[in-house]
Amino acid sequence: MEAKQQVGFCSVCFHLSAEPVCEICSAPNRDHNTICVVADSRDVIALERTREYKGKYHVLGGLISPIDGIGPDQLHITQLVRRVSQQSIKEVILAISPSVEGETTTLYVGQLLKPFTRVTRIAFGLPMGGDLEYADEVTLARALEGRRDLD
Repeated sequence: MEAKQQVGFCSVCFHLSAEPVCEICSAPNRDHNTICVVADSRDVIALERTREYKGKYHVLGGLISPIDGIGPDQLHITQLVRRVSQQSIKEVILAISPSVEGETTTLYVGQLLKPFTRVTRIAFGLPMGGDLEYADEVTLARALEGRRDLD
């Protein structure tokens, strides 16, 4: 009960935090020019576990879902656009799951941010150990779209 009273949302990125500004936003060694946009705080935790991403985050607080009555106004999209337009952000990475709601949210947010900065999205594809013959068409198409040069 006490933990629930102490935990709120970061005033900058809306990640869960016991402080007004979370430890990621207040860390001086993070890349201040890159923002990774996610649906909720669990996504921040998952990305942090990889130890690959060194930038800042922005948590939308959900996905656009008209069926569930969730529109852009119920999410932290306005704050994201304000943040990107007022800071020197070089890239916004959209790390949103490839569901119908996720695609809708990605397209909507991407269109809003394109006038201000470079907007990219994470690649989706096959899991390690997965077989091509069992993958669905959308996953295979995404794997092809997200391909990159060999190092």
